Amino acid sequence: MHRYKIFLLLLVILLLGISSIAQKYTISGYVQDMRSGERIISANVYDLRTKQGTTTNDYGFFSLSLDSDTVELSVSFVGYSLFSSKFFLNRNLSLNIELDPSIQLAEVVITDKKSQNMVQSTQMSMVEMPIQQIKALPVLLGEADVLKSLQLMPGVQSGSEGSSVLYVRGGGPDQNLILLDGVPVYNASHLFGFFSVFNADAISSVKLIKGGFPARYGGRLSSVIDIRMKEGNMKEFHGEGSVGNVSAKFTFEGPIVKDKTSFIISARRTYIDVLAAPIIQAINNSFGTGEKMRAGYFFYDANAKINHKFSEKDRLYLSFYSGRDKAYTSTAQKYVYNDTTNTEKMGFDLYWGNLTSSLRWNHVFTNKLFANVTAVYSKYNFVTENNYTTIRGENIQSDFLFSYDSGIENSGGMIDFDYQPVPAHSIKFGANYLYHTFRPGVTSINVTDEGQDIAQKFGQNNIYANEFYAYAEDSWNINGIFKLNFGLHYSGFAVQQRYYDSFQPRASLRVLVSEKISIKAAYSHMNQYIHLLTNSTIGLPTDLWLPSTDSVLPESSKQAAIGFAYNIDNNWDLTIEGFYKTMENLIEYKEGASFLQLSNAWESKIEMGRGYSYGGEILLRRNFGKLTGWVGYTLSWSWRDFDNINFGEPFPYKYDRRHDISIVAFYELNKNIDFGFTWVYGTGNAVTLGVARYASAFQYDDYDNYSQNYWNEIEFYNGRNSYRMPAYHRLDVSANFHKEKKWGTRTWSVGLYNAYSRQNPFYLYFGYQNNGRVLKQVSLFPIIPSVRYAFKF
Repeated sequence: MHRYKIFLLLLVILLLGISSIAQKYTISGYVQDMRSGERIISANVYDLRTKQGTTTNDYGFFSLSLDSDTVELSVSFVGYSLFSSKFFLNRNLSLNIELDPSIQLAEVVITDKKSQNMVQSTQMSMVEMPIQQIKALPVLLGEADVLKSLQLMPGVQSGSEGSSVLYVRGGGPDQNLILLDGVPVYNASHLFGFFSVFNADAISSVKLIKGGFPARYGGRLSSVIDIRMKEGNMKEFHGEGSVGNVSAKFTFEGPIVKDKTSFIISARRTYIDVLAAPIIQAINNSFGTGEKMRAGYFFYDANAKINHKFSEKDRLYLSFYSGRDKAYTSTAQKYVYNDTTNTEKMGFDLYWGNLTSSLRWNHVFTNKLFANVTAVYSKYNFVTENNYTTIRGENIQSDFLFSYDSGIENSGGMIDFDYQPVPAHSIKFGANYLYHTFRPGVTSINVTDEGQDIAQKFGQNNIYANEFYAYAEDSWNINGIFKLNFGLHYSGFAVQQRYYDSFQPRASLRVLVSEKISIKAAYSHMNQYIHLLTNSTIGLPTDLWLPSTDSVLPESSKQAAIGFAYNIDNNWDLTIEGFYKTMENLIEYKEGASFLQLSNAWESKIEMGRGYSYGGEILLRRNFGKLTGWVGYTLSWSWRDFDNINFGEPFPYKYDRRHDISIVAFYELNKNIDFGFTWVYGTGNAVTLGVARYASAFQYDDYDNYSQNYWNEIEFYNGRNSYRMPAYHRLDVSANFHKEKKWGTRTWSVGLYNAYSRQNPFYLYFGYQNNGRVLKQVSLFPIIPSVRYAFKF
């Protein structure tokens, strides 16, 4: 009888629970731009009455389950007017919401909602950069740059002068997972690292995660940079373009079938080679040797995307990116020998580039379950060629060609699900597979001489690998005060008869102190199965992407972070974070080794070691008003520890930077004129320099038994990276002048990079001055003006 009562009580509780669930209904749909039809990522969907809400996913979809009652729905996103609607919810509701991109007084509320999301979310160590801010920043030669904009955030460093490479929380550039529409990009730099490959005109959103990684991300240790391309205007045709100091670009988008199918194409190219060609020819002619010479450099990139809407539940996207850099030089010299005109030709070519493509299908299974299926392909390659040809009369007498080719190629697919059963739980799960082809480097030599052909290839064979992961995570709002995101990421890597795998727990906790203040903590374990072998400091394309093998273990990291977020007067956001990160199985070249050593396998050229970093970050950001911007400060330490480097003693990482400050401001004078200001300061990079020199005598006996005394100088080093370069600081300013025309808008932009012409160190070397040995400095960029003309229609 007692057991029967207990069973009956449990049954009543269960029925009451089912009854309460039955009284809940779901509002689901998409949030999109009213003028273009483009889906909006991370828009806030919020019920003002119950104070429950959600955000749109990476494809603009949302699902929110509420009790059957009056709903005061508020939908907002920065730069758009607020959408609000009041209604009684008594059934499941499919609702596609269009936001007006006009900036109105409601923007005050919008900013408040964004700040609330920053306070209430479990995600920490994340930064989202609006594209319009990226375009407004003053930058080198006026070229808007996605990655250089992220360098201005706390915890992110730039490395050397002018470089677009990112070093995040003590990690290296290979530890950044850079995704373009979900596809990994391996070398993200143009012009030897001075510009990134991403054309801001083709980009819709940029998100950087430095820690507290959700379980859906994996494969790198230090950061995720998630970049999404525009989808194309569904309603009308639009175009924009610009011409600047070093490049020109043009973007065109519009409907193929209105409100059903759209496209966007965007292209950019430098014209350095075109402008330099007559100058090089004039210099060559001045020597009067009769030699013809060509030399130059250029880069280009192109983006394209097609977006087709089958129904409210199904949509298909096809996106494509291609980019290439090329540096070249060639000479041709004619001479007469034995009454025959001969020609000697010499040429050198260096080119590298990326190709990425993805095919994505979105499907809404139910109002609570959303799925995305993606097929991906990407390729990166680096090629260098040297050619020498002798032509006698009309016939080739001899020809010599040396080439080196390396790269990486991927193909695969992924599936991701978003499931929101109740407002307190938001569940994500999915899987990913990639098939890798690594080319560590193949050297080809082809020789033709007097009709005889010799061809030889040597180097390392391709390495093939299979990589996959599966994940599940849940964002659980426990009681309004506590919110927990926890998940598990499992990954595997099969290569050369070896299988590596890893279980990686992830967790983030938010404690809501008040509506405007929250405390956050996060832990993440990450694994990385591919390595970047580099002996350059400015992102040269000679860097090699290589897999973990039998003798080279996967990299791994563990990172813990704690901090708090504070929304001040709905206008300022303040975040303070501290972190500690350990890294295992890092690789570096052995002393004196490089990719040009053809006789040895790459595994024999490296050392493996450890690293750790820790520090604190402060970000104060103003979101609304005529004056906007942020102040960022980082205090950090980053160390490396290799058994066979620096006598086994820990040493500072080259880009260990004790203090890093960035001040960024945008000021809108009126609707036609606005200004941008950036000032950065950083502790100098750590370098290795000799601190003393000793002379030692030795005796040499030649073949005639004649003895001669010689002196040999020995340099003494106090330790690896034990010397600091002078501090780095720089001021950039820009001004934009807009004017409405009948056909659209034109903008003149002028700027100054390094406005007070600070001679920042690029590298140091020892030289001689006044008969004494002195330390000298090489600087790259003095004050550099820029001018750009842009148009939009």
